[in-house]
Amino acid sequence: MELEAIPGVGAKTAAALRELDDPAATVESGDVAAIARAPGVNEARAARIARGAIRRRHDDDGRVLATDRARELYREAIDLLRERTVTDYAAKRLETFYPSASASRVAEAQAFAAEATDRDPDPAVREALADCAPLSDPPTVRVRDRCLATADAETLARAEAEVPELSVETVEDARDVSELGRSYASVIVLDESFAGLDVEGDVSVRPDALENPAETVPERLLAFFAENRERLEAAAAVHEAAAAAGDPVSGSDPDDGGDADPPVDLDRLRDALSRLDDDGTIAGDAELDRLTAAVDDLDAAVSTAASVADDRLREAIRERDVTIEGTDFLSLVEQGARVDSLLDRELADEYDAAVDAAREHLADALRLEPEEAELAERVFGGDPSFPVDHDESAVSRVRTELSAARDRRAAKLKADLASDLGDLREPVEALVRDALELDVELAISRFARDFDCAMPDVVDPEDADADAGFRIEGGRSPLLDVDFADVEPVDYAVSGATLLSGVNSGGKTSTLDLVALVVVLAQMGLPVPAESATVERFEEIHYYAKSQGTLDAGAFEATLRDFGDLVDGADGRLVLVDELESITEPGASAKIIAGILEALDDQDATAVFVSHLAREIRDAAEFEIAVDGIEAAGLVDGELRVNRSPKKGHLARSTPELIVEKLADDRGGEFYGDLLEKF
Repeated sequence: MELEAIPGVGAKTAAALRELDDPAATVESGDVAAIARAPGVNEARAARIARGAIRRRHDDDGRVLATDRARELYREAIDLLRERTVTDYAAKRLETFYPSASASRVAEAQAFAAEATDRDPDPAVREALADCAPLSDPPTVRVRDRCLATADAETLARAEAEVPELSVETVEDARDVSELGRSYASVIVLDESFAGLDVEGDVSVRPDALENPAETVPERLLAFFAENRERLEAAAAVHEAAAAAGDPVSGSDPDDGGDADPPVDLDRLRDALSRLDDDGTIAGDAELDRLTAAVDDLDAAVSTAASVADDRLREAIRERDVTIEGTDFLSLVEQGARVDSLLDRELADEYDAAVDAAREHLADALRLEPEEAELAERVFGGDPSFPVDHDESAVSRVRTELSAARDRRAAKLKADLASDLGDLREPVEALVRDALELDVELAISRFARDFDCAMPDVVDPEDADADAGFRIEGGRSPLLDVDFADVEPVDYAVSGATLLSGVNSGGKTSTLDLVALVVVLAQMGLPVPAESATVERFEEIHYYAKSQGTLDAGAFEATLRDFGDLVDGADGRLVLVDELESITEPGASAKIIAGILEALDDQDATAVFVSHLAREIRDAAEFEIAVDGIEAAGLVDGELRVNRSPKKGHLARSTPELIVEKLADDRGGEFYGDLLEKF
């Protein structure tokens, strides 16, 4: 795939996407979280990229939402869905659903939505989703005890680019490698020409080291799992909650022989994570903990051991009567009170016992193994002294040996754990992705359940057996400012150009909103709030909201230009217009609307114009305009009683006519009768 060919992807974004492991496949997958891992690409941007990739895959370069009001309805539909998500990922992922004129895209989205609506939005699953989030890439880990070495400039550049965690050193011969062996705990030589090299230190020749990063720098894989521990545990909890609810994340039915298991063994994953600390180091290994503590506590343990020896020797001196000859006394004074010779002659056994106590304490405090304790014995000894002295060079040797043992143990454990986690890297990606996608599905399922939705039939306008336009049965708008349970159902079907008449506050605008919402959702491939619906797959949706008052000359001209462009456009459009007559005086409005409807009729467009001038528009038109009406049953206690479903072929009475009729019935008289006749 040519990334720049995706709508909305320029050179800079394409360069960022190429930083992904498999940019083409990632973008094609529509996985918003995976796309968002490209440098500088947030989830909102990733959703737009995914949507662009979907458009390209379906050769869908049209824009169905042609007006501001149509786009507003789309945003309101998306918001209804987003309100039912748990994760930020799902809220962004829903942005990849858009009204499409592509039959393949609508069918693809409908297949996803159909499976989603079968989901049971179990509260336990939604609770588990609360902690679920996309995986993230940890910062680059710097490993300072290991390096790569090469004599080749090209290999050097490649190693620096592919393994930024390690220093890459230039070497020319075995002497250079030997020097590195003294500076680093481990050296990996990348050139096969150094095979058979025999130098001191942990030096290995591995020409394939760059092809096996998990073995070369296991810290990279461990850092990834440490960084994402909570996300992985949350995703695992989602899978378990869904399985317990009898609705596995995989969507397979175990009773039908399907594999409902998550993509990774959760017990194995948790066991591996338990061996990993939050900073990417090894956890839970007693031997590594012992060596680490021994290195960290060495200086303090030496100091304490010396104090133990001093205490033992001080007590021995207190309990002994020591005779000092004159020459010894004079020697002590001349030598600044040195007691080495006195201790050696008078308290040799006690001094040896004090040193043994120091050695024993040091070995016990650091929990040294026998061979380590033997090395540590050299820390105390030598010429007698008080306070008891220690050999700093011996301490340094002990520290070096313990540090080397610690590093060897850590390296082995890291390699072993990285080996265990290596084949889990891709499965855990799927584990988290499936959990997040479940939130998308559950949002659609909740939407369908909350608003009593059904999957609509979206028909090809060129299908000879298909009725053009739309048909809605039992439609109820979730956009009304009332409880959805209190919304009255509406049946309405239109094919061709139609006028919708009705009383004020009778529901004409809400009917237009319902029609627009149903069509938008249908062409998004999603369920619609109706008992059933059939919708033509429109190329464009034009929805013009009610104008706020009469327009001045300039605005009026601009509005006519918009409608001029509309009627000059392509076929396959839905046009919804709410009280266009308010833009100018009624007489002129009726003629203008009649002319627009004539042009739309010639194009076989589906159009619904809400107007209080239906009679005047019908009289001005040169073709037989269909007129539907939202009929008021009458006035009850001063309030309208309305049949919300438009009545086909019926010019609805206006509110003034109803009031005059009521007065004529209630009060009688020639005056009210004459007024009623004028209607």
